[in-house]
Amino acid sequence: MAEATLKGVGVSQGRTAGPVVRMAAPPVLPAPRRVTDPGAETAAAAKALDALAADLERRAAHAGAEGAEILEALAMMAADPELREQAEAHVRDDGLDAPHALDAAFSAHQKALAALGGYLAERAADLDDLRSRAVAAALGLPMPGVPDPGHPFVLVAADLSPADTVGLGPRVLALVTERGGPTSHTAILARGRGLPAVVACAGVTDVPDGTVVGVDGVTGEVTVGLTGEEADRVRESDRRDRERLAASTGPGRTADGHPVRLLHNIGSAADLRPGAEGVGLFRTEFLFLDRRRPPSHQEQVAAYAEVFAEVFATGGPVTVRTLDAGTDKPLPFLGLPAEPNPALGVRGLRVDRVLPGVLDAQLDAIAEAARATGADVRVMAPMVTTAREAADFARRVRAHGLARAGVMVEVPAAALQADELLAEVDFLSVGTNDLAQYTFAADRQHPGLSDLLDPAQPALLRLVGMCAEAGLRAGKPVGVCGEAAGDPAVAPLLVGLGVSSLSMAPVCVPVVREALAALTLEECRERARLPWR
Repeated sequence: MAEATLKGVGVSQGRTAGPVVRMAAPPVLPAPRRVTDPGAETAAAAKALDALAADLERRAAHAGAEGAEILEALAMMAADPELREQAEAHVRDDGLDAPHALDAAFSAHQKALAALGGYLAERAADLDDLRSRAVAAALGLPMPGVPDPGHPFVLVAADLSPADTVGLGPRVLALVTERGGPTSHTAILARGRGLPAVVACAGVTDVPDGTVVGVDGVTGEVTVGLTGEEADRVRESDRRDRERLAASTGPGRTADGHPVRLLHNIGSAADLRPGAEGVGLFRTEFLFLDRRRPPSHQEQVAAYAEVFAEVFATGGPVTVRTLDAGTDKPLPFLGLPAEPNPALGVRGLRVDRVLPGVLDAQLDAIAEAARATGADVRVMAPMVTTAREAADFARRVRAHGLARAGVMVEVPAAALQADELLAEVDFLSVGTNDLAQYTFAADRQHPGLSDLLDPAQPALLRLVGMCAEAGLRAGKPVGVCGEAAGDPAVAPLLVGLGVSSLSMAPVCVPVVREALAALTLEECRERARLPWR
């Protein structure tokens, strides 16, 4: 095949090259059968769902901590009584056989999630995979999975489910998918495993098996038709880069010694890695995403204390984000109703408007865990819009005995009032993912709008600069905890704007440390001097 370059969205840094192996297509449903024994079909559908849940639970038992959580959540979806009831209804009321009844039940669930948009629409892809596996079980076929050709390869697929991604073997060199977004499970797990990955790469599934491709997880470029010699050079260059970065240690600072604290974004203690100066974003909702019942006080205390104790051992701070829940990132135990536009609805701190006890219960648990571990704990609220919200949040944080309260800047209104917010709280943390989404009215999951979501967009940088300048005036820290913080091309711009800390996926810390060490503070400032400044 002649050499060509396909372009997608790079979601996990690194470069590699190898032969393509494509994921097998999902099972094809045969023509419907005439149902003569509805009870037998109902039992067959239930047996297939049980087999699916059991398979996922077995995978979870052999996966790492992060993968196990995802697989356990999928097993819960497969065991959902409502799903089983819908399949039974399709047998009873529509006369469908077991495979077609399962297909119909999963399709209805998938359409409902896709219609809600945002995070829920991305989870619809998970249901698509579960449907294929359940149908295969009902047809007596092996469940679909990652191929193993017996040699290292680049895995190519229309999309990858969490079950597939968690089960990747050591021969997988990189992941490339035709669909997906930067916050998909594929992206999260690929970064955690250190695998180069590209999503939203149109046309990649047309590349024949065995074709040698080069994958750049930073630029999103997939070079098709490399020679064996060219592939060897790509892999050797990546090996040297990884060795150099692995040797990178110490605190973040510019070439002339200006300190920039490099922190981790985590969802649990399992995400922590050596080499950071603390945690800048502890996403507490990741601990409870699939809970049907509210976590008890002691469950919360134990989960927080596990993280606090590990971070305390390093001497760094840990910044806890209170539950960033809402209809686009559902916490079932909250019982929030569906909304026509979840991204603009009740999410983050706004949940406190309808369920005020949830925040106080969480602050109680955080405070107890902080006292028990002695960790330097700061607490911040997501989706803050007004100074009044910031003042109320800070008052409640301090009333629970926690010394430092901050807020996230995720909407333009908050950035425009940065001075007023800092009059009420101790620090700001800019979430560039959502701030870009709301500034450009562009869904952050939409691969076709990636140019508008570029963290180097002048309008976005202007808002970040306004927050940093307000922090300098107030003498209070302003950090960035969005994906921009982990981008080695953008991090120096943020430092030049006056940002005091950068919080990112752990795998990004070495490359950002290196990028900052190559520039003086004045050079960072020069890069940040845009026409509007």
